[in-house]
Amino acid sequence: RRGDREASDMDACPCALLGCSVGVVLGGLVYAAYKLGVLYQLLHKVSSPRHGGESVAQVLRAHGVKFVFTLVGGHISPILVACEKLGIQIVDTRHEATAVFAADAVARLSGPVFVEFPIDTLYPYHLVEKEFAVKSAPKGLIGKVIAWYLHNHLMNLFAGAWEKSDFSPLPVQIPYATDDQIQKCIELVSRAKKPVILMGSQVTLPPTPVEDIRKALDSLGIPCFLGGMSRGMLGRDSPLHIRQNRRDALKEADLVLLAGTVCDFRLSYGRVLNRRTKIIAVNRDQSQLLKNSDMFWKPTVAIQGDAGSFLLRLSKGLKGYRCPEDWPQSLKQGDITKEKADEKTEHHLNPLSVLHCVDEVLPEDSIIVADGGDFVGSAAYIMRPRGPLRWLDPGAFGTLGVGGGFALGAKLCRPDSEVWIIYGDGSLGYSVAEFDTFTRHKTPVIALVGNDACWSQISREQVPILGSNVACGLAFTDYHRVAEGFGGLGHLIRREDESRLGDIITQAQRECREGRAVLLNVLIGKTNFRDGSISV
Repeated sequence: RRGDREASDMDACPCALLGCSVGVVLGGLVYAAYKLGVLYQLLHKVSSPRHGGESVAQVLRAHGVKFVFTLVGGHISPILVACEKLGIQIVDTRHEATAVFAADAVARLSGPVFVEFPIDTLYPYHLVEKEFAVKSAPKGLIGKVIAWYLHNHLMNLFAGAWEKSDFSPLPVQIPYATDDQIQKCIELVSRAKKPVILMGSQVTLPPTPVEDIRKALDSLGIPCFLGGMSRGMLGRDSPLHIRQNRRDALKEADLVLLAGTVCDFRLSYGRVLNRRTKIIAVNRDQSQLLKNSDMFWKPTVAIQGDAGSFLLRLSKGLKGYRCPEDWPQSLKQGDITKEKADEKTEHHLNPLSVLHCVDEVLPEDSIIVADGGDFVGSAAYIMRPRGPLRWLDPGAFGTLGVGGGFALGAKLCRPDSEVWIIYGDGSLGYSVAEFDTFTRHKTPVIALVGNDACWSQISREQVPILGSNVACGLAFTDYHRVAEGFGGLGHLIRREDESRLGDIITQAQRECREGRAVLLNVLIGKTNFRDGSISV
């Protein structure tokens, strides 16, 4: 009996092993089907006449997007068509860079996002299927495997694509200063006799309203140097806004607050900061917060956090404190551009005088777009943005050519505002064709071109250092006629027009209100305003 039982067990062994092997194979096939998406395809619909552009448009609408800037192309046509159907305005430009700059401007005036779309996710299933079809696949097993793999990939792309989805925005994680950090800064500021605040673009970012930040700064009474998007934070004539002699002010200050400002080349990598000065640095980005601190400067307090909300909390903690008034008054005395503006240039008009003349007539709701080098560098000292988020420039290591796009985006976001582009004659060449876009999309702006027939910012250093003006020379081109050719209006302003400069500017403002984009081609001469004679 024992022998029979052993024989019976041995006879059963192959069956058990076979069953186990089949189970392993089936399990492996099921796992492979799961990983390859075959099971998902069985449970979810694949084919549909709809296309991916519809999903993109739905997400954009759910996020409150009002404008899509584009240079049309077949790879994005589904997005454009679907967006238009949902009421999102499509704004087509003459250069793809302008579309990017316009979106940049809208982002600065509202929450920035970059999204990239693979083209095979945008068109309907039946069209993408034709593109995926293997036209000359290798014969035999390899060819069949390739064809199956591509078909399976296509099925995975579209399976369940049109099922209900949540399109609502995801939460944004913003770092904030701790209570202990705020308290330490309150103690430092309260003991300071000569504090200075340097503000960068970060202070304008959500969630803190810029008007609240402005009130906080007014209550503190600390003199401020404004950079980037923070220009205009203190309004037109604030006694706290210091424009010139920043280097000297930083050497004399006993406390410096870097609110979203980075110690890069603009601050000589931190070398302009006095080593005996108490330094508070606040920045959302850890790498920017401590940039070059291992070399030329060292923060007393370094806070990775939102600069705007920090200023509000600092102001609340310093209730009753106000910086000694003689300190900002002494710094304000250094703003002397009016004297330079009264000087006569050898040829043409004094650029400082032109900028002062424009600044005097800017309305309170105006927006200034800066695109250039030398002429725009002077404008940064002279022109006074009327409020927060009313100055747009490309920023540190920015690029020329932002003018047309920034102005387009700004005018669409703030249609009732008077939008000015301050152009150098070199930078104008990048986006002058957008006068066609301004005309077609009914977005009238005013362009002020400082035409000195030169890349002056480069020439100022190249000539004295290398003794040559090679590649820096331009011509006194009739840019006003170019604007007219694209449907705008143009005015040439020469030295003989100086007495009626104000009238021409007023006329341009009236023409802009009537719906025409206007270009003022101003022939300007040379000054020594930016030759290093005035410390910044």
